[in-house]
Amino acid sequence: MEDQIPTEQPEHLDFKNRIDVSELQEAVYNIKSQLKKVIVGQQNMMDLLIVALLADGHALIEGVPGVAKTITAKLLSRTVDVDFSRIQFTPDLMPSDILGTSVFNAKISDFEFKKGPIFSSMILIDEINRAPAKTQAALFEVMEEKQITVDGETYKMKEPFIVLATQNPIEQEGTYRLPEAQLDRFLFKINVDYPTANEELDIIMKEQALINATKIEQIQTIISGAKIETFKALVNQISLEENLLKYIANIVVNTRTNSFLYLGASPRASIAILKASKAFAAIEGRDFVTPEDIKKAAIPVLQHRVIVTPEREMEGLTSKQIIEQIIETVEIPR
Repeated sequence: MEDQIPTEQPEHLDFKNRIDVSELQEAVYNIKSQLKKVIVGQQNMMDLLIVALLADGHALIEGVPGVAKTITAKLLSRTVDVDFSRIQFTPDLMPSDILGTSVFNAKISDFEFKKGPIFSSMILIDEINRAPAKTQAALFEVMEEKQITVDGETYKMKEPFIVLATQNPIEQEGTYRLPEAQLDRFLFKINVDYPTANEELDIIMKEQALINATKIEQIQTIISGAKIETFKALVNQISLEENLLKYIANIVVNTRTNSFLYLGASPRASIAILKASKAFAAIEGRDFVTPEDIKKAAIPVLQHRVIVTPEREMEGLTSKQIIEQIIETVEIPR
């Protein structure tokens, strides 16, 4: 995605939008400008986190320690005027530590529910793969239905509600593999790589220039939670032609029939590509989706939802490479 707000279209691409997305486009530009005050590089991570916010989805950020996973999520929360909670996952964390628990209130001689840290609009779960399956399962309902059920009572989350989770690669010591059912609830899995040599130098120079200031203090609030809800409704109105809907379906169905994959993507993946491609289009200033928007969305949506066969995994093939091959083989609508 370009960092500059386009002012006018080339003559051969001149069109008039049915939906005005200029305010959304400007807000995204301003959010990214704030993040870049601190974050060097990592353009793809910033883009995908913003798209997840606009597409009403959760994001899983994976990378080795120290590549700005947590700080980027914290800074993004700073740009949006909503409640924020950070939960550090550990092997001894219990579901009640996240959701809350009923405690006896002597004043009223009855049990009273004390809400846990999940009751915020933006949740940062740090090192999500350091907690066991029992604790992971506590997130299933709230991530999918934006509500929790405790002691027979249902509690709704307030909008917007987004979970940003970080994890270290699963081969590192002291981590647990996330259940497939939970992985499927993340809109995106974002892989974060090491910075380049030039970016590394920029990081050191920015750190040196901080002196007594902190990174968080440099970030300004750009947008309200209510405006995010307005933008989400706007993104939902972005149009897709029927042939593009078939294109999404063909990509997802191909993951189920591909001989290199042991497990294909669920229909939830098709819906995720649909939502994410609309957000990509809106950020580019369009009120319609193109095949390129779908391609941008496909890899981060699909790569964590499929499982490579053991034989191909031993050969070094990754889910990302196989999805790229599938995208290349599926005919692009004209």
